[in-house]
Amino acid sequence: MRLSQVCRIQILGFGLIVLMAVAITIQILGIHFPRRSPQISPLRLVTVPQPSHRTCQPKRHVMFLKTHKTAGSTILNLLHRYGDRNGLIFALPYKYQFNYPNSFQSQRVKGYNASSRPHYNIMCHHMRFNYPEVRKVMPPDSFYFTILRDPATMAESSFSYYRAVSSAFKKAPSFKAFISHPSQYYRQGERSNHYARNPLWFDLGFNSDVPFTETYAKAGIRAVEDAFHLVLLAEHFDESVILLKDELCWHLDDVVTFKLNSRSTSRPLERGEINRLRAWNTLDWYLYSYFNRTFWDKVERFGRQKMDDEVKKLKERRRYLAKLCLEGSEPVGAEQIKEEAIKPFQFGQEKILGWAVRKDLPPEIRTRCVRMVTPELQYKDLLDARQFPMRASNGSVATVR
Repeated sequence: MRLSQVCRIQILGFGLIVLMAVAITIQILGIHFPRRSPQISPLRLVTVPQPSHRTCQPKRHVMFLKTHKTAGSTILNLLHRYGDRNGLIFALPYKYQFNYPNSFQSQRVKGYNASSRPHYNIMCHHMRFNYPEVRKVMPPDSFYFTILRDPATMAESSFSYYRAVSSAFKKAPSFKAFISHPSQYYRQGERSNHYARNPLWFDLGFNSDVPFTETYAKAGIRAVEDAFHLVLLAEHFDESVILLKDELCWHLDDVVTFKLNSRSTSRPLERGEINRLRAWNTLDWYLYSYFNRTFWDKVERFGRQKMDDEVKKLKERRRYLAKLCLEGSEPVGAEQIKEEAIKPFQFGQEKILGWAVRKDLPPEIRTRCVRMVTPELQYKDLLDARQFPMRASNGSVATVR
């Protein structure tokens, strides 16, 4: 046997002895090496896997009428994210609203030119709806939807938020006093009183001060049904976004949201107060009652069991992303959020809450998490800077945050 072969055998034998000694030591000391986690990494979990049997095509032309105090800010965030992620073009206002409370006019869209008819994918910022003018801007195949809320709870929120600007709310010494005698404080045509009576009717473009008649109310409902493909309900937000997801042929992660623009406190209403507020906002209550019925008709056609399953998946996904993205499970005051890009705008007499995002996330994941909690004003600035890179909407040099 050659000397080299003898040496090789000796080396292998020595190595085997060393490995056996290490194994015995590990066993004696009780050392355990961590196994690879069977969970998918956070990078993979940013987008939930989707079934491959879908036959519909995602809709890219969407018009959302954002009504006031109806969870519209949360809907706005999912539209912002979807359009941002897919490079879609937004019909943007010059500031943050389309000259609200005046009726919408197409020339209020930044960059719009009636002769060249620029292409837009999404329109979603505050306006007083004017269907003929909106149709000048949005493609003919656009999907129109809006969201409603029970006018009683909506009135409580509006009083808190708009008391400083609405003449009727400002005159009332308290919300309880306003509920007791709203006509004592309300004067038609006074400053910002569209927030104080039938605000949904007003946002939809109708005259909110016309005395209620069933003929007039039914005519308004027919106009809404002619313009809008889907009407969501704030009180049934999860079911609403599942219907929206199905109509738009979007994915689950496209409609997962965290609640935005919420208040720190709210005042529970007594049954008598609810009835008086609904009676004061008769047109809104008639509107809400009608679309509450048609909403559940849509759920029945969708399938109750299917809806329950989809809502369960939505809630599970929201819980997972909250744990992944957020520093806490509850929204916090603006003073606890250090990043200006996600700090909620403060307006009204109540604190507006937001979310703090974890800082120990990989950059790609953190960017997506931040987008999920970016308030509408900051996100509008981001979109504005992307579409008009030379200057931001306020005339200063744009900086993308």
